[in-house]
Amino acid sequence: MDLFTYQQAEQPRARLLADRMRPQTLDEYIGQEHIVGPGKLLRRAIEGDQVSSILLYGPPGCGKTTLANIISQQTEGEFVRLNAVDATVKDVRETIELAKNNKALYGRKTILFLDEVHRFNTARQDALLPAVEQGIIVFIGATTENPFHHVNGALLSRSTLFQLEPLTKEHSKLAMSRALTDVERGLGFMQLRADEEALEHLAAMAGGDIRRALNALELAAVTTPSEPDGSVHITLAEAEESIRKPTVRADESTQYDVLSAFHKSVRGSSDAALFWFLYAVEKLGMDPMTFLRRLIVACSEDIGLANPQAMVQAVTAMDAYHKIGWPEAKYNIAQAILFAVESPKSNATAVAIGKVMDTISTSGTMQVPLHLRDTHYRGADKLGHQGYKYPHDYPGHYVEQQYVPDPLHKRRFYEATGQGMEEKIRLNQERRRGR
Repeated sequence: MDLFTYQQAEQPRARLLADRMRPQTLDEYIGQEHIVGPGKLLRRAIEGDQVSSILLYGPPGCGKTTLANIISQQTEGEFVRLNAVDATVKDVRETIELAKNNKALYGRKTILFLDEVHRFNTARQDALLPAVEQGIIVFIGATTENPFHHVNGALLSRSTLFQLEPLTKEHSKLAMSRALTDVERGLGFMQLRADEEALEHLAAMAGGDIRRALNALELAAVTTPSEPDGSVHITLAEAEESIRKPTVRADESTQYDVLSAFHKSVRGSSDAALFWFLYAVEKLGMDPMTFLRRLIVACSEDIGLANPQAMVQAVTAMDAYHKIGWPEAKYNIAQAILFAVESPKSNATAVAIGKVMDTISTSGTMQVPLHLRDTHYRGADKLGHQGYKYPHDYPGHYVEQQYVPDPLHKRRFYEATGQGMEEKIRLNQERRRGR
């Protein structure tokens, strides 16, 4: 079957395959068993038409919109769908007025499904809040962004949050298998045969996005030349031409998550730290400088004086990046990352900073001890600004004297650990303190 013949036969099926194959019931729904599996809260609420305000959070193609459509089929109330990209405050207010009339005149509820709710600014989200609080509308929001970053706190607190997990390759293969055999909504009306390795490739490249897998399958089906008997055979070659490497967009919450994973990996895994850095830059398009800044911080926060050379490596890598650019500088940055991860670790610097900051926040104004005050003016001795002992005049270039304000005389902030080079500092501290 060629493309023209397919289009003629497809007139009743003008919508894309992914849209035609969208599940209509919970039994057809693929994945998310943890929230809509048998006996789960959301499934019970949907089947009993008792859905309250909810937020559906998950990656693209994981089934958020499909779940909202299933809810629309199950409710006896009115279902209104808006997309936050183009919806206005006026649209929201009109929906609220509709809901008020439905409730007052017919005793019917109104469910508002707001897709891409993260694109709704604060003013538009605020317009929804009173109607949600008063039970005038049942709110269903869908978002690919972390709702704690992008959804009004009051609206979030009045909704039950359901996090949808990324779908797997097996989920995509199941959806394509259904499409290949479904005569009414899928491609079952064609004489179509797809090799297992072709389906495997489409599922792998879709990256858990069922919509992408189905649309690629349809593209392969309608563009592959038919055999003499009219059948269509989709091989790996056709599958590879029908789907390309996806362009991944690093949204704000994803960037925070990946950067967090990188920093935590610097504390314990060279493999993971290198992976998250290159994944973020090469796959997500993040700026290498973001990771260089975090690495330099980690060199003091997590390594410190246990290996001071770690910071030298990191700053040098940043300098190399500025001078030679990407991708050549990836070698310099990778070297600095690996050096940091494999260095002995100490958080004594971070702990000392924390102790000092806590002390500052709970103490009043502190006076500089008289013997530490400036004496580079005539008459300083008359004010009592004397008594400072010059350490270099003493054995070992050290002398015991008070350096902190009087109220903090017994306070200790920096305690060196026994890690790496910091072990020498610890021994020196003990010697000075007469332990």
